[in-house]
Amino acid sequence: MPDVFQYLHTVQASEADPLGHANNVAYVEWMQQAAMAHSAAVGWPWQRYKDCGCGWVVRRHHIEYRQPAFPGDHVVVETWVATLEKVTSLRRYRIRRPADGKLLARAETKWVFVNFATGQPVRIPAEMTAAFTVVVHELAEPG
Repeated sequence: MPDVFQYLHTVQASEADPLGHANNVAYVEWMQQAAMAHSAAVGWPWQRYKDCGCGWVVRRHHIEYRQPAFPGDHVVVETWVATLEKVTSLRRYRIRRPADGKLLARAETKWVFVNFATGQPVRIPAEMTAAFTVVVHELAEPG
């Protein structure tokens, strides 16, 4: 499994805002989908989180929008784990349009690992930290 996971998406007309480009909220949804797909790819699908009674919740998002995406565009959301601490993780994203190589956005999400029943932070299980590779270096910009 590569350290940087790639999630492919085609921008839907329903994701467009009144200006005709992908709404800023759509980017957050793509980030969420990419994170979940990456987790499943390394052996942690949603059901496994349900079974252990713990999982990730968002503490904060940061997104820098660089270029618009339009309905019909194919985009790739590249995502990787930048840190894995005791109860938190920083996940980074780069969203680009492969057709022209344009960087559409850079983003990161700070996640907290919590017990679903209590909502309290809990230690990330060792088997989970072993499943993810931490990518500490910054990735070069496309193009």
